[in-house]
Amino acid sequence: MFRGLRISVVVPAYNEAKRISGVLSRIPDFVDEVIVVDDGSKDETADIAERHGANVVRLPKNRGKGAAMREGVKKATGDVIVFMDADGQHDPAEIERLILPIAENRADFVIGRRVIKEGRRSLIRKLSNFVTTTLLRLKLGVDIRDTQSGFRAIRRDFLPEIESERYEVETEILIKAVKMGARVAEVPVSTTYEVETGHFRFEDIVRFLKTLLRY
Repeated sequence: MFRGLRISVVVPAYNEAKRISGVLSRIPDFVDEVIVVDDGSKDETADIAERHGANVVRLPKNRGKGAAMREGVKKATGDVIVFMDADGQHDPAEIERLILPIAENRADFVIGRRVIKEGRRSLIRKLSNFVTTTLLRLKLGVDIRDTQSGFRAIRRDFLPEIESERYEVETEILIKAVKMGARVAEVPVSTTYEVETGHFRFEDIVRFLKTLLRY
């Protein structure tokens, strides 16, 4: 479908045995490889991913999303790397929407701006996303309204070395890619929140601010 581009999808996963099957079964056929990084899960996440034909990287203990993404990138062979979550909030069919601006040479890095289709985000999540996005827009001068979205595609030439261990990884990659000269675009993607996942913690905001200042 995207001639001349090899597409890799990296899926960091932690205790997602109940939902990862639904995610992997809907990955489009044009994707060349799917890499699931099992971040120390205590359930059958890795086994289920293997049954779906994914290349599975098993981490012996939980290290965080950034660490999982870093390990996934080491295995990826694609010209374009797509990152997506394993909890079912992203629609794999919309991977095409992320890759198209890159394939048409209109962007090097495309972020999926979340449009909530089902469920809702808590007020504290909305507030934290507003604050982090506003600060990043001021720092980088990019017109992106959802800088923390984990559904994103990036041309390998602009994929920086990942140093972050946890959720600040989204911020680190964006800052570094912009400084490398990446053209950043944003496309709307549908998002489903079945339940409040509980990932937000005050320390994540602290890590974000440290990352903002560091890079």
